[in-house]
Amino acid sequence: MTTIIDTPTSLGQAARTARRQLGLTQPQLALAAGVGVRFIVELEAGKPTLRLENVLRVLHALGGILVVDALPSGAEKQ
Repeated sequence: MTTIIDTPTSLGQAARTARRQLGLTQPQLALAAGVGVRFIVELEAGKPTLRLENVLRVLHALGGILVVDALPSGAEKQ
């Protein structure tokens, strides 16, 4: 399933929904992702200044990936 994420809040909601569907608690997800529980709480709350590396760890632990779509064709050269 593809979910459009366009705000920190929508990322947090998607992460929370996925975590609950997997039957994980916040501490269980934090342990699986190698981050602190506070990070999971802040991610799910939509905090806009989270470390990307840790966001990617959580997405991976949830079985998701980050896909960037519709960038200008020369974006990778800049």
